[in-house]
Amino acid sequence: MEQTVASIALPVDEALTIKKLRIEPESAGEGCKRISVVTGIHGDELEGQYVCFELIRRIRENQAALKGIVDIYPAMNPLGIDSITRGIPAFDLDMNRLFPGDSEGNMTEYLAAEIMKDVSGSDVVFDIHASNIFLTEIPQIRINELHEKELVPLAAASNVDFIWVHGASTVLESTFAYSLNSTGTPTLVVEMGVGMRITKDYGNQMVDGILHLMSELGMWEGESPAVRKPIISRDPDDVYYFNAGTGGIFVPSVKHWEKLKKGDEVGRIIDPLHGTVVETITAPMDGILFTIREYPVVDEGSLVGRLLREEAYQS
Repeated sequence: MEQTVASIALPVDEALTIKKLRIEPESAGEGCKRISVVTGIHGDELEGQYVCFELIRRIRENQAALKGIVDIYPAMNPLGIDSITRGIPAFDLDMNRLFPGDSEGNMTEYLAAEIMKDVSGSDVVFDIHASNIFLTEIPQIRINELHEKELVPLAAASNVDFIWVHGASTVLESTFAYSLNSTGTPTLVVEMGVGMRITKDYGNQMVDGILHLMSELGMWEGESPAVRKPIISRDPDDVYYFNAGTGGIFVPSVKHWEKLKKGDEVGRIIDPLHGTVVETITAPMDGILFTIREYPVVDEGSLVGRLLREEAYQS
C-alpha cells in the first residue's frame, strides 16, 4: 500500500511529497515486527533504488512467506533525485545534516521531523547510501561505536563484506542514522557502489542480506540465501588512506576488493599532455583494497583509495 510520509506545497502549484510502500503479511497482528529500507537521502546516490525494486519483487513473488511489515522509502529527497543533486535543490542543504528536524521549523526541518516520526519504532532500519561519483565502495555497514553492541550482530547477518566501527563525531549527531539510533530505533548505515550509478551485483547482495536478517528476526519464511562473514574493523589504524600527491589522471593498476602486498602498485597518476607518469602509488603494507577511485581526474590530496591492513581481517 502506497502511503504519504510528508508533503509540503511548493511554488507554482507543485508539492514536495515523500512516499513509502508498505508491504504487510496476510495477517499482521499486534506486535508484528517492522523493517524499514530507506534510500535517496542524497539525490546522487542511486544504488538503493535497485535494492527497493528487487526487494519488493522478491517479496511479492512469495508474499505468503512474509511474517512482518516491510516499509520501503525509495526517495527521501525526491527533488534531489529528480535533479541529480546531492542535497536539496534551491536550499543548498545536505538532508543528512537536518535530523531529527523540527515539526514547527522551516520546510526542510519539518520534512526531517516527519520522516523521523514515520520511521521511528522500526525493529531495524537500513539506511542505504552509495559513494559519490568519485569513489567505488565495497558493500559495507558503518557503525558509530556508541551503538556497536546492538548493531554489530544485525550488521553481521546482512551479507556485507565489511563492517566499519568508527569513533563518534559531532557532525554525526545530525544524521538520520544517529538520530534514530540515539532514540532507540536500530539503524544500519549501508555504503556501497558509486554515485549516479547502479551496481546490480551489489544490489542483489544487499537484498539477500535484508531477507536473511528478516528470516533471523522471524519476519520471513521464504528463501534466505547464506550470507558471507564480514570483516569487522574497530581500530582507526586499520585503515590506510591513499591520497594523490599531485594532479593528473589516475589509472588504477589493481581491482577493487583485491588483496595487496606491501609495495604492490595501486595505480599511477599520468600526465596525458607529456605522456609521463607523474606519480606511482604503492601499498605501504599488506592489506585489502576496499575503496578505489572511480573518477579519473585528481588534484593534489584527492582520495584515490582505502586499504584495510591484513592484521584487521586475519585476527
